[in-house]
Amino acid sequence: MSVVTVRVPAKVNVQLAVGAARPDGFHDLANVFLAVGLHDEVTVTPADALRVTCEGPEAAQVPLDRGNLAARAAIALAERYGRTPDVHLHIAKDIPVAGGMAGGSADGAGALLACDALWGIGASREELLEICAELGSDVPFSLVGGAALGVGRGERLTALEVGGIFHWVFAMAGRGLSTPAVFREFDRLAEGLDIPEPVASRELLDALAKGDPEVLAAAVSNDLQPAALSLFPELADTLAAGETAGALTGLVSGSGPTTAFLARDAAAAERIAEALRASGTCRSVRTASGPAPGATVVSVS
Repeated sequence: MSVVTVRVPAKVNVQLAVGAARPDGFHDLANVFLAVGLHDEVTVTPADALRVTCEGPEAAQVPLDRGNLAARAAIALAERYGRTPDVHLHIAKDIPVAGGMAGGSADGAGALLACDALWGIGASREELLEICAELGSDVPFSLVGGAALGVGRGERLTALEVGGIFHWVFAMAGRGLSTPAVFREFDRLAEGLDIPEPVASRELLDALAKGDPEVLAAAVSNDLQPAALSLFPELADTLAAGETAGALTGLVSGSGPTTAFLARDAAAAERIAEALRASGTCRSVRTASGPAPGATVVSVS
């Protein structure tokens, strides 16, 4: 084979519980991921040297050097199996960049799976997940998709049952937010407070299993939201606009700045999206449903 294309989903955090900063600077998390149907595609072809290109919305913001997570994934897999990472990685972006929806992590997982197929390595799922965890906290979930609870830094996953389809509206902000900056702000806001150990909400896990959006709406939470709002106060206007438009609930997605709104059904999601577009509180709006499959090979030739 000479060309492999992998499709990888975005994610929304329906719960993000954050513990106190650890000595290594990371935070223990209880992170309930739900993959949603916004996708990047990573296409890998043999090349004389490692090269990254990108197209799509906000492609100009994607780094094209060896620090790109897709490039790092190719390098990590090549080093493990004694190869040189001489591939052209082409990323077709549709997941918002720097939006708290794991677009970069998706590209890393996609490149890893694509290079594994291109090179005929046949690495086990456990090996791939181990490399994913080395690349970043969200990369393992981008590989597996569906719904999962992530603990530790979020990289140790347990698959979760989902009893139905959940419809979401995502409002993209006019500028980005740095994940490290949001965690630093979380630490500043938490200074002097007793931060409990992060645990998954039983009510939320039950709501996912039942597939009931109204029950899920009452249980979603994001401990990083106050920090994101502190750094980007205008997000409160977007959240208010979405909830006024009929969303069951709204929250900052991960570290932001994308805001996510849970809708009762697909028709309600379209109405909320239209209202958000007209509100002037965000740059663009997308609808998607979940759970969605994880990284999947969609083309081989």
